[in-house]
Amino acid sequence: MNAVQQGAHRAGHAPAPRARVVIAKPGLDGHDRGAKVIARALRDAGYEVIYTGLHQTPEQIVATVIAEDAPLLGLSVLSGAHLTIVEKVIELLAEEDAGDVRILVGGIIPDADVTALEAMGVHAVFTPGAGIGSIVETVDRLLTPTDTPDPALEPAC
Repeated sequence: MNAVQQGAHRAGHAPAPRARVVIAKPGLDGHDRGAKVIARALRDAGYEVIYTGLHQTPEQIVATVIAEDAPLLGLSVLSGAHLTIVEKVIELLAEEDAGDVRILVGGIIPDADVTALEAMGVHAVFTPGAGIGSIVETVDRLLTPTDTPDPALEPAC
């Protein structure tokens, strides 16, 4: 159990989930171990994770993001179709007025394609060897409101 869960357990109640995150496996790729590991790490960090399972179409993925009102989508793509799939997902999110959903992509992604994905609007790309901690930290950073004033900087009343 992580420290947040332990503290809540001792207090006698479960912590409120931090945010919903959808993890999806688009296309014909049947290897989902990495997606499941990331889903588990995000759950352990306090996020409510919706894992879509294998063989999802961009339409199914976007429908899940909309239905779950998730501010972040993680796509795990090992098939080599990442550019086509991500472009379609971003297009469909925009059509659903959900262009503000943050998108992470993980998988076997050539270096040249990382730049292309970022140019499309992907917020972060993780390739083999990326640490689970860095992925969780990126999700934390992307989902932490930055427009909240720092109470230490607020004048006393």
